[in-house]
Amino acid sequence: MPDVSLGPAKCLKGEVIPPSDKSISHRSIMLASLAKGKSEITGFLRSEDTMCTVNVFRALGVDIEEKPDKTTFVVDGKGLDSLKEAQGILDCGNSGTTMRMSSGILAGFPFMSILSGDASLSNRPMLRIVNPLREMGATVLGRNNGEFPPIVISGGDLRPIIHKTPVPSAQAKSAVLLAGLFTEGTTGVIESVRSRDHTERMLRAFGADVKVEALKVSVKGRPELTALNIDVPSDFSSAAFFIAAALLVEGSELTVRSVCLNPTRTGLLDVLRQMGADIEVVGKDAVSGEPVGDIHCKSSGLKGIEVSGDMIPSFIDEFPVFCVLAAAAEGETVIRDAGELRVKESDRITAMAKGLRAMGVEIEEFVDGMRIKGGSPLKGADIHSHGDHRIAMAFSIAALIAEGETRIENSQVVDVSFPGFYSVLEGLIEG
Repeated sequence: MPDVSLGPAKCLKGEVIPPSDKSISHRSIMLASLAKGKSEITGFLRSEDTMCTVNVFRALGVDIEEKPDKTTFVVDGKGLDSLKEAQGILDCGNSGTTMRMSSGILAGFPFMSILSGDASLSNRPMLRIVNPLREMGATVLGRNNGEFPPIVISGGDLRPIIHKTPVPSAQAKSAVLLAGLFTEGTTGVIESVRSRDHTERMLRAFGADVKVEALKVSVKGRPELTALNIDVPSDFSSAAFFIAAALLVEGSELTVRSVCLNPTRTGLLDVLRQMGADIEVVGKDAVSGEPVGDIHCKSSGLKGIEVSGDMIPSFIDEFPVFCVLAAAAEGETVIRDAGELRVKESDRITAMAKGLRAMGVEIEEFVDGMRIKGGSPLKGADIHSHGDHRIAMAFSIAALIAEGETRIENSQVVDVSFPGFYSVLEGLIEG
């Protein structure tokens, strides 16, 4: 399925359970690999990104069994120091999470590891992890003095540090905390804005001594991690596309079930409520240390808004679909302090600006965001995904309210995070 064509939808009705959380799936494999005993992970997201993590840790000597249901994985961990030197290059594909967080772990081992990835990943910034890992005592090499992959690591004998992250980044924070597991002492990370905290929650669940004090997170080195059974909830970032579709397509009403409602991930809900969205959240019991609930949403008349500063990190992955919502809202939406979006799987600021202009939206692009003049009807267009799963899915939602046909080029890239996205979407459309 290299391309897909979509037209306007009459309405969307029903219930949907999005794919399991990608961030939690990655972390469950990594930490279970360092724990003692067998950890069973149920509801694992089997996508291209997460399978890169599975295959990296298999190459490092971890026994990871995939059950016939394809969503249950059993990881037989042998303890903190049990990883073995890989015989070849560790292929991280398109997954920045795999590369950055695995680098933190591998910095604790006295052997050489080479991590590489696809063309997109090879142009994503790595100094945010390379510099603190070097400060901790690891030898880390890469293109342009470590700025870009491939990354070569030779670690071991690390020392604890207190690191201030240059940009809010859960991956960078996690890399340092994971490296801190291999030190004699306490390693801390100080952020300017709190980023998602899945790593801290899961480290604590596996038995690590983790402390959170305002914007500082610290972990005590040399813990004995104990195997844990993990049930992975649904991914909020994947749920966001269906929430957006229900809000935008007139007459729609959807319930999105069993979604991870970690407050460091759900900033989009707060922003949408300010825009006038009809959204109700019903909380449930926590699942594996993560708050979970159902989200009920109805078609709504939205109004433009200004978003900047501390608001941005809590919905950074939802930016593409938020731009679509802003294009349909009455009035002007201004986005600032979002420069990190230029170094995601694609330059998401430019990619969204180009695509929305092609659909007839008036856009002013900034270095760190954009101004979107909303309220005008969208027109079908040919849209390139830029090899970015969230760009492809965002414009697929835009197509549902656009006049005429919209063609998404290279649409199969959605499999990075959401295999089966188009069949699920089709099943919700009535008429």
